[in-house]
Amino acid sequence: MTTSRGRTGRPPLTEARKAEIRLEIAHAAVDLFVAQGVAATTGEQIAQAVGVSARTVWRYFPSKEACVRPLLTAGIDSLAACLREWHPGTGLGDALVRILEDDERLVVGPEPATVGGLVRLTRTEPGLRAVWLQTYDEAEPAFARALAERAGLPADDPRPAIQAAMFNAALRAAVEQHAWHAADAVTNPATARTELARAIRTALTVVGEGLK
Repeated sequence: MTTSRGRTGRPPLTEARKAEIRLEIAHAAVDLFVAQGVAATTGEQIAQAVGVSARTVWRYFPSKEACVRPLLTAGIDSLAACLREWHPGTGLGDALVRILEDDERLVVGPEPATVGGLVRLTRTEPGLRAVWLQTYDEAEPAFARALAERAGLPADDPRPAIQAAMFNAALRAAVEQHAWHAADAVTNPATARTELARAIRTALTVVGEGLK
């Protein structure tokens, strides 16, 4: 095609298509990491699995470990919305579990067993562990803002920040416990989501009880 300035070439990708490519790269990276390990996986292999060039992979991600980020960040906005809309008198665990059951982007993604394998790898792969922890670190301010809006508190009030830190830690602990102890034996996505929901409810109940 010829552009209005006389240049030829493909039309630019839309933001939606770029997001799709990132997610395709993330799925391919996770599958390869789980199947053959991080060290044995190259950017070229990830690119080949998606059908793009290695240059495209590096355009979107600074390292092969970073390729998994779209799978880990997909549910942050939905989780923040859940916190923002959390009704007084309703247990947070129950509210979050309802969202989890309705929104398959949250936490485990559409392939719970595969993402569970990714979380298990974070125990032994420092690069993946760094990406995993960074994801939660970056999500925490979004959770704090949502809790502040819910309570009508100013952004610099420390209480939402502390609550967000507690929620974030409980959520991460629940996902890790589920992945490390349950996901090996679970291959059915619906069963995996049910077990994860149970782990999240338990973790948030502990947070609600506080330290005694």
